[in-house]
Amino acid sequence: MDLQLSGKTAVVTGASKGIGLACVEALAREGAKVTGISRDPGNLAKAQEQLQDLTFQVEAVDLTDADATRAVFERIGVPDILINCAGAARRTPVDELDSKALHAAMEAKYFTYMHATEAVIRGMADRGSGSIVNVVGQGGRSANPLHIGGGAANAALMLASVGYAKAYAAQGVRVNVINPGMTRTSRVDEGLEAAVRATGRPKDELLEEMVREIPMGRAGEPAEVANVAVFLSSPLASYVTASIITMDGATTAGI
Repeated sequence: MDLQLSGKTAVVTGASKGIGLACVEALAREGAKVTGISRDPGNLAKAQEQLQDLTFQVEAVDLTDADATRAVFERIGVPDILINCAGAARRTPVDELDSKALHAAMEAKYFTYMHATEAVIRGMADRGSGSIVNVVGQGGRSANPLHIGGGAANAALMLASVGYAKAYAAQGVRVNVINPGMTRTSRVDEGLEAAVRATGRPKDELLEEMVREIPMGRAGEPAEVANVAVFLSSPLASYVTASIITMDGATTAGI
């Protein structure tokens, strides 16, 4: 299927690994001109090595810094597509949770997305077109004692995303959310380590239990999330905005 993305400009944040890197690959294979953003130049270099058959640009910037974020988008320009994957709030056992950890969760997840969005959305509106996809997470809908800070950031991102979608719909800008459940990235290990500290149970046992709770019987793959993100970014999804797409293998099969 031709997603009509050839020649479109796209920016992916959190682009050096996991879902972000999968989005870079999927967009580049569709013919988009992609810039990947991550705060770690070394990880970006590894990403370029991993996808050496594809052409894409990279920018190293810490998106928790609003001024630095604004400056990088001034260099890049206002893209046709922005996919936000940057930032992950650390999972923290509730006994370790304090004000510092809560602030860190919002800085890492909520403000990275908001800084990138704020840097482009008015330019998209002035142009009369643009698509933003925020890869957020089901932790914003389902309370987890290990993920209170991150879950709050995810919930705030969902509300902000839908608010932006409604505010700019008449000006041709679409904003959508994808909420992955358990996905095979390095973040799974980080979450498991927090669970080990909270429960004292072995990591392998906890992982087996997590997978057992997924009706599809497996974790998701980054490429599966990327496929949905790229579709939502494309003209084929031209009437889809303010939507929140759950991708968790039917774990939270509610209506």
